[in-house]
Amino acid sequence: MSKLWGGRFQKQTNELVEEFTASIQFDQEFAEEDIEGSIAHVTMLQENGIITEEEMNQIKNGLLLILDRIQNGTFEYIVADEDIHMNIERALIEEIGPVGGKLHTGRSRNDQIATDMHLYLLRKTKGFIHLIEEVQKVILKQSEENVETILPGYTHLQRAQPVSFGHHLMAYFWMLERDKSRFQDSLKRISMSPLGAGALAGTTFSIDRSRTAELLHFDEVYPNSMDAVSDRDFILEFLSIASTLMVHISRLSEEMVIWSSQEFQYIELDDSFCTGSSIMPQKKNPDVPELLRAKTGRVYGNLFSLLTVLKGLPLAYNKDMQEDKEGMIDTVKTLDGTLRILAPMIESMVVKHENMKSSVQHDYSNATDIADYLVNQGATFREAHEIIGKIVLYGIEQNKYLLDLTIAEYQRFSPLFKEDIYDVLQPISVMNARNSYGGTSTSQVQKQIEYAKTFL
Repeated sequence: MSKLWGGRFQKQTNELVEEFTASIQFDQEFAEEDIEGSIAHVTMLQENGIITEEEMNQIKNGLLLILDRIQNGTFEYIVADEDIHMNIERALIEEIGPVGGKLHTGRSRNDQIATDMHLYLLRKTKGFIHLIEEVQKVILKQSEENVETILPGYTHLQRAQPVSFGHHLMAYFWMLERDKSRFQDSLKRISMSPLGAGALAGTTFSIDRSRTAELLHFDEVYPNSMDAVSDRDFILEFLSIASTLMVHISRLSEEMVIWSSQEFQYIELDDSFCTGSSIMPQKKNPDVPELLRAKTGRVYGNLFSLLTVLKGLPLAYNKDMQEDKEGMIDTVKTLDGTLRILAPMIESMVVKHENMKSSVQHDYSNATDIADYLVNQGATFREAHEIIGKIVLYGIEQNKYLLDLTIAEYQRFSPLFKEDIYDVLQPISVMNARNSYGGTSTSQVQKQIEYAKTFL
């Protein structure tokens, strides 16, 4: 089979080279975008008198026939045709004859593939913004239902202070809100048209790049043709945002794994999001959040791979850039699956309120409030801190928690203690005492939730 670019060559391409250099195995993902870009291109060519209206209609109708075959799964991709562009162009020429060869007038595969990837990533990014919101909605729902659910808050994985479980979950809402905002901001850099930049220097034909940008709903046109075909910043930015998003999802997944363990028993994941053991029938494994943690590394790898590919490339297009597609597509598919499974998993998880409540009644996470209590009675914070440290040590030695100590025991350490210390030490009191803006008190969490709703 002769190549569409084969006029200068005297030998057929080695089959191993064809396999090694072909990208059709993965860039067929851009088939619809490639045809969309081609239709816009031939429309512009006709409007500028470069091809006739009859030729334009023939090419458009041929492209739509090919699009129908692609969408119904009957289009045959050929490795020898290397990429999505050559596969479609050859099929077009077979469909409508030599006039199909006019499709490529005034453009190059270099600006064509860049256009395809911009269109593809523009569509996918808008989809991810929607999917992130779906996760935010279920987090918001669980948070609303658990404003008054008390959970041990941790630092260094040591119990620190009682917090509202709703407050804890809302921390992830705001992480996702920043991810969503980053994706939204990236749209203005994705929505740029490279079409018509040619191989690197533009074209001698009287094309109108602004017109094709308009037809493809791009917001801007690359002002420099060399930058247009060699820029992959928009993919790097996407992979970077995706990596940050996966950091947040991985952290939440880790907490779900911990919370659902026998040692914690704070939540139970729905059976439909867990698996069993082949030899231990009692097991219920949180495989989904575990896999979400692992897929984070996959996304990181795609980012670092492209950074490495691009770091030493001179302008303009180089074959190295073929390696920009597979990692991007893989990340798109990973994010899509991750976000689609995360929302129903969070929504269906059962919160074990009593287990959480029991935990905060059997620890020293209310110790800070004794210090605050003593400060309000006239002690300095440093004095109070030392007194509480001694009380906690005493409690550990006596196998007692702070609510178990008698008033006489408290007064051994300071005469400032009174009977009202027991009201201060109740977990609900400790939680609601944090009433500063953004704090974990019931009223602050409710305000936070109402505020969060304005972002959806």
